[in-house]
Amino acid sequence: MTDALAYLSYDGSIATITLNRPERFNAIDEATAIALAALARDLATRDDIRVIVIRGAGSAFCAGGDIDLFAAHLDDPEPMVRGILNVLHEFLIGLWALPAIVLTSVHGAAAGGGFSLALMGDFCIAADTARFTPAYARLGVSPDGGGTIGLVRAVGPRRALQIFLMEDSFGAAQAEAWGLVNKVVPESELPTATQALAERLATLPPAAIAATKRLVYASAGRPMADQLEAEMTELVGCMQTDPFRAEVRRFVGKNKDQKSRAPG
Repeated sequence: MTDALAYLSYDGSIATITLNRPERFNAIDEATAIALAALARDLATRDDIRVIVIRGAGSAFCAGGDIDLFAAHLDDPEPMVRGILNVLHEFLIGLWALPAIVLTSVHGAAAGGGFSLALMGDFCIAADTARFTPAYARLGVSPDGGGTIGLVRAVGPRRALQIFLMEDSFGAAQAEAWGLVNKVVPESELPTATQALAERLATLPPAAIAATKRLVYASAGRPMADQLEAEMTELVGCMQTDPFRAEVRRFVGKNKDQKSRAPG
């Protein structure tokens, strides 16, 4: 355990980022954002990490921005907001640039900026008791923390507007039905289910992971001909890696072995 506001732990090719302000439901202040940005810089130096898990300590994933900070800066919120978000943006952009799969593991509350963070991963696994609360419109503000990226990417603009402006709070089952969550498990099984999913994803060849992420996230803003060209280029690159060659040789060898055993 550590008293850091956010910390990294490693298990082979899996890295876990833990938000660690449990007494504040992992609400994000400037010091937490600075800690997260430092973790993204650390991860950028590692070429052995295949999966990055983001989780919260204590009873919640993340309650979003620290409401006490908002109350203390009502007369002039801009310096406070920019102080937090400029650094948080460094974390999000750094995370986005990594070739590893990002898996958010959500329990308890994911509200405001925590709601946005939960949706900024490539995948999300959630406890069946998790609650997702956009909170922005109810508070009288617009989304932040990448919410208009992750949510729109997951469900499209119309559904995103519905969720941001019409939904107060919803559970994991509804989040899964809308495509925000990839898997829902009983709360008691979330740690082991997260680990099992991370281990499964970590077995995928890194070149295939990175190329697939690049293609999928670039497709929306790219002309069809350019996307097809990009697919071909990425495919050729993946076919020049050792994992691909080994898998083809294994497959061909397996077929030859089966033919040699066939009757007649």
